[in-house]
Amino acid sequence: MAAVPGGPRSDPPAGARFFCTAGRGLEPFLTREVRARLAATQVEYISGKVFFTTCSDLNMLKKLKSAERLFLLIKKQLPLNVSSGSKGKIFNEMQRLINDDPESWLKAISIWKNLELDAKKEKLSQKDANPLKRKMGENDVIVAKKLKTEQMQEIRENKECQLEKQIEEETLEQGHRITKREEFLEDLQNDAVGTRTHSDLTFRVSCRCSGAIAKTFTAQEVGRVFGIALMKQFGWKADLRNPNLEVFIHLSDIYSVVGIPMFRVPLASRAYIKTAGLRSTTAWAMASLAEIKAGAFVLDPMCGLGTILLEAAKEWPDVYYVGADVSDSQLLGACDNLKAAGLKDKIELIKASVIELPLPSESVDTIISDIPFGKKFKLGEDIKSILQEMESGCHIYYTYIPLCSWYLWMDI
Repeated sequence: MAAVPGGPRSDPPAGARFFCTAGRGLEPFLTREVRARLAATQVEYISGKVFFTTCSDLNMLKKLKSAERLFLLIKKQLPLNVSSGSKGKIFNEMQRLINDDPESWLKAISIWKNLELDAKKEKLSQKDANPLKRKMGENDVIVAKKLKTEQMQEIRENKECQLEKQIEEETLEQGHRITKREEFLEDLQNDAVGTRTHSDLTFRVSCRCSGAIAKTFTAQEVGRVFGIALMKQFGWKADLRNPNLEVFIHLSDIYSVVGIPMFRVPLASRAYIKTAGLRSTTAWAMASLAEIKAGAFVLDPMCGLGTILLEAAKEWPDVYYVGADVSDSQLLGACDNLKAAGLKDKIELIKASVIELPLPSESVDTIISDIPFGKKFKLGEDIKSILQEMESGCHIYYTYIPLCSWYLWMDI
């Protein structure tokens, strides 16, 4: 796993508190990853969530591979007691998550705005550093070949007149306006120093209820209660379609958690995977267990759409990867994924059966594979020959077999 780079930038003061959602069984992987990749502190996890503190910016946070979604934490406290009161009393308890400590909400909003500000500044600087390239076949070339000298002269004169007029207009207006870029930077700075109030925010609430509270209230009821409380407390306006801010609330029998999603698209939805196969977070976790070294030969003998190899090659690029499969359609999908990810030169695909691999014995350093399972594939006794073939080709292999919702990891 790549360790924590992080250049100089305006980080959240003294670190901000975040939490990520994780698939079942992946919490320990995510715990290790936030420590190694983000230098996170105060790391703790409960079922489905990992909480941590870090000074990393959004670009570093976006690199998390074993997380489903990322949230800025506003509140985490004990669960609501739904067994000893009327609905009205429980609604009042929900509203107290907002009304009892508005300062924590305002602090979280300020941190959220600063993180967004950094991301916008970086995007702007990248745009300035990469000016638009001139297109091939521009007017200069066409005119030089096809227009007569008189036409060229006329065009130049027209351009000069237009330029003079433009300079005149800009000179008149220069004392009364600033450029769009300056306005943009000024707006960003205003957000950063808090000169704008938070009352101009639009928001929506997304809720998840589980356990006893889900039997008493619907997510819509809970969302309505929180939405009204936020409008009364902070003066925000509700916007269900395109809000500035989304507030996420999860009420369960174990905890009550409130946070702000940092990205609209989940971290687990990789932009470089065109067609999804095995869940990307699981694929990355498998590859991380294999402890891949630079220069190694890594094989997935049942690669399918190549998700495991894609995740491995993105994280550990200095490795020779090979994917094999007997299905033409799967190999075609894997090839499309490699093209979309820009990894065609890193991963080689071959059509071969897992029990008849065209490779010398012990020629592979590591095998990582998601063995097909279930009635659809009907492996039966073939599983024994598959594992024997893997063992003969390699000293170490990792395989993933969902069995009664447990993950079985093999290291032979």
